[in-house]
Amino acid sequence: MKKSRYLISGLLFLSIVAKAQTDSIGRVIDRQEKSIQNILKDEHRMQHQIKDVIISAYQEESAKHTALSIETISIDSLARTGTFTLTDLMAKTAGITKLSTGVGIAKPVLRGLYGNRLLILMNGLKFDNQQWQDEHGLGLSEMGLSKVEVVKGPMSVLYGSEALGGVLNLIEENKAPINRRLTDFTDKMNTNTFGGSVDYGTRINHRGKNWSRFRLHIDNHADYSDGRNSRVLNSRFDGYALKYSYGFQKEKWTSEWHWASSFNRFGFIFNDIYSFVVEDPRQSRRLSYNPAHLVILNMFSNVNHWKINSKNQFNFNWGVQSNERMEREGSGAISLNMHLLTAQYLAKWEHRLNLKHSLILTHYNQMQSNVNYGARKIIPDARMQEANFSLYWEYNPKEELVFESGISYGEKYIQSLLTVAVNDAKKEIKPFKGVHPFYSFFSGVSYNPTEWLNMKLNIANGIRVPNLAELSSNGLHEGIFIYELGNPNLKNENSIGLNGSIGVDVKQWNVQITPFYTLYKNYIYLAPTNQTWYGFKRYAYEQQDAMQMGGEFLISYKQDNQWEAHLQYAGMQSKTADGNYTPFIPAQKFSSGVQYSVKIAYLPAFVISTSVDHCLAPQGGYVNEILAKQYTLWNAGMSFVWNTPRVNYDISLNGNNLLNTVYFDNLSRFKDYGIYEIGRNIALRVKLSWNQVSEKKHVDKK
Repeated sequence: MKKSRYLISGLLFLSIVAKAQTDSIGRVIDRQEKSIQNILKDEHRMQHQIKDVIISAYQEESAKHTALSIETISIDSLARTGTFTLTDLMAKTAGITKLSTGVGIAKPVLRGLYGNRLLILMNGLKFDNQQWQDEHGLGLSEMGLSKVEVVKGPMSVLYGSEALGGVLNLIEENKAPINRRLTDFTDKMNTNTFGGSVDYGTRINHRGKNWSRFRLHIDNHADYSDGRNSRVLNSRFDGYALKYSYGFQKEKWTSEWHWASSFNRFGFIFNDIYSFVVEDPRQSRRLSYNPAHLVILNMFSNVNHWKINSKNQFNFNWGVQSNERMEREGSGAISLNMHLLTAQYLAKWEHRLNLKHSLILTHYNQMQSNVNYGARKIIPDARMQEANFSLYWEYNPKEELVFESGISYGEKYIQSLLTVAVNDAKKEIKPFKGVHPFYSFFSGVSYNPTEWLNMKLNIANGIRVPNLAELSSNGLHEGIFIYELGNPNLKNENSIGLNGSIGVDVKQWNVQITPFYTLYKNYIYLAPTNQTWYGFKRYAYEQQDAMQMGGEFLISYKQDNQWEAHLQYAGMQSKTADGNYTPFIPAQKFSSGVQYSVKIAYLPAFVISTSVDHCLAPQGGYVNEILAKQYTLWNAGMSFVWNTPRVNYDISLNGNNLLNTVYFDNLSRFKDYGIYEIGRNIALRVKLSWNQVSEKKHVDKK
């Protein structure tokens, strides 16, 4: 673990340097320049003008101008709600929930689908974090992100395999205004985990010709306590992350380079945790010996855009990702150690034929290598390659009407290699290789008969090639305490989905209705067998057809920029052809909230809010699945933003699960162990922002 210690030491050193730089910034602000209030107002007006522009579609355009069912989540507005992870933050949106293993480990779930059925995008490229492992989280924080675009429904036409259930597109923060340096420092504190996070960032823009960004993020939390005030031993976690970006513009060419690195540790829980871990002081963060997941991520990407002329644009994104995932399972030594290396690119050419017709061609290619270094192995070493070609057509017969259609063809090649302790004479799965071809289509319409009404309907099919674990796993999965057996003869998963959307925006009222209906061919799931392995249950991957249906509903009301109220609902059903429910399906959920802005002369504007989340008991579950009971959570908070000539203060105080409710969610993996969710938590967030001229001499000359 020498490299881990070196990484941590380096990050801590950088945090000290960052703090010193933060302290010096306030002393060098030029008082003769505009006050920060006016600058922030200008930036806010710019963001308001472009906030409706979405990127996850084939073109950057208004959300109403595409047939996709798409929503935008603002990171900064939800960061005040006292969430622990990026997945927690996204789960505030109707239709998104989380598959969790405590407060530190959580995967986003979109309409009941997660893992390799839900595609994560960063800088226009796939983010692969070995999603097939249920006991591991997303592995990303909100550091340096401005928003998340949620595409509900299949999007395999553009992104190939794994965009079966939808896309979560993580959008980086904007570059600084021209000739400006923006710097911020954020500190979060949580009472339940005796921990929090620190985030520092600075952005600078030199005359619009080149710009850069640096960010540092540190998380550190002790064990959490549930609604009975009982400690959940070894649920602690910590993390350290860095980001650096550089961009430039030369005539018609814009290029941005992004590098991100992180090291995270998560303690993990199992039935007999007290047999492996001696209970230490309540605020202990010790993870150097306790059973834990360790993840080291390094990501490098380059995003390029050429505006050739008024009718032609070309984008080319490429990148490399390194994902090393390790497990320490109680002996103090690393037992499981897998390294996934991914190289990929996406090329996109946009051609506008005339005012009504546009064509877009895309080509995606990905190459992966999975290598085992640990003594324990559950999947073999392997080589994988995937390619996808697509053609997309947009037709605008008139301003209020948009038709979209697309087709694509792709293939994925998988070759498993002879791996000691996985492939031997006593194992049932031998090394194999195969090519999995696939095709997909998308067709939809968006209609805006008036300014206040938007209607969408699309039909699309999604494709998912079985992942490496489903095809070739053969070993004890200690994170979930079962013996997994893959099947190299699994067929591609296919889905065809109908997605609708109705949006009404009249004066103070806004209503959104988004129903869906999806049929699956060869749905893959992990099923129990009648066999055991040294006392552990043996599970095998199987296939059969399935159906999912449901939707989301949102109604909100705003009055005089003071009162705001909302009510939202999300619910669904998911069953296989034999009539059984699929495992880990979100329960029906109602969320309501009220927010009031208090404005008093000469004082900062206070915002007071309260919300209630109510989850119903699930109607049914998978064979022998433990089901959650209905529960209600009450949350409340307050925040204010105070602008001064030197510093902008953004302070919030939130209380979650204020009634200390004892519960577990239906998507919690802890429910199998009888472990409850986190109890009452009070979160304090303080964000300080500075703004200064980056090139004073240049400005003075002008």
